[in-house]
Amino acid sequence: MSVRLEGIDSVLLPTDGSDRALAGARRGTELAVATGADVHVLSVVDTSEAKPDSSALGRDEDEAVAAIDADADVAVDAVARMVRETAPALEVTTTAERGTPFRVIDSYVEAADIDLIAMGTKGRTGLERVTLGSVTENVLRTVAVPVCAVPLGAADTPLSSTQTETVLLPTDGSDGAAVAVDWGLELATVFDAMVHTLYSVDTSRFPSRTEPTELLSTLEDEGRAALEAVRERAVDAGVSVMGTVASGPPAKVILNYATENEIDLIVIGTHGRSGMTRHLLGSVTENVVRNADVPVVCVPMRGDDRRH
Repeated sequence: MSVRLEGIDSVLLPTDGSDRALAGARRGTELAVATGADVHVLSVVDTSEAKPDSSALGRDEDEAVAAIDADADVAVDAVARMVRETAPALEVTTTAERGTPFRVIDSYVEAADIDLIAMGTKGRTGLERVTLGSVTENVLRTVAVPVCAVPLGAADTPLSSTQTETVLLPTDGSDGAAVAVDWGLELATVFDAMVHTLYSVDTSRFPSRTEPTELLSTLEDEGRAALEAVRERAVDAGVSVMGTVASGPPAKVILNYATENEIDLIVIGTHGRSGMTRHLLGSVTENVVRNADVPVVCVPMRGDDRRH
């Protein structure tokens, strides 16, 4: 029996018809199944880039625009069909709109009272990583709800109680990290997963004049306090947890830890809406999402947290 994640009533699956969008949609569907949420599928015709050349296409502009709209409908229908085949009991709403994708997604989140977005990111090309897709990146910077960013490499690894055994919760002790920890613990409960919590000792944050011994002691004390806060929350939630204080740049530490410990899901805090200061973890979240091989749930800190 699935455990319902408090406040997750609706999951949005944006799609552009690509393989990475389908990978995000699959993981988002599994989250909807686990939480009992409704699913919304959205495709956006990018009017900022879609400028049909009627002469080149051999048809007038109206026909060209109609073809683009039809492609959007096909993309939506493909994801909706996948959702219905995977979980026939889920309620599915489909929409195709025009506009700037990340702005349309943000508006849709507000209008439809969406609680979580799941979307794909760009994966690897050859031996080099590709930068985060511009739409996903802008969504991460804009929306006030968590975003599950799914790399193409995670396309064949389901989020389920049988497959999701470990959840990584990085923390820096900030309020933003605490919000993400609450989400991570609830997701760990849903999947009956073990929680790993991680604090990175990053000496670059402190003045060079600080004595090394004093600096290390300060950082380790800060890390232990942050991990203890997570442990206390985990005990209250009935979740098994192990904590680690590591050393190095936070993004690199998180990614290495995830690989070495076969982490299945990362839940990390990020910045809030524009005008709010980024926290330490918020400043590295985009690098973690760009380079992770597993889904990353990015949780913004905001004053209007609808879960509570």
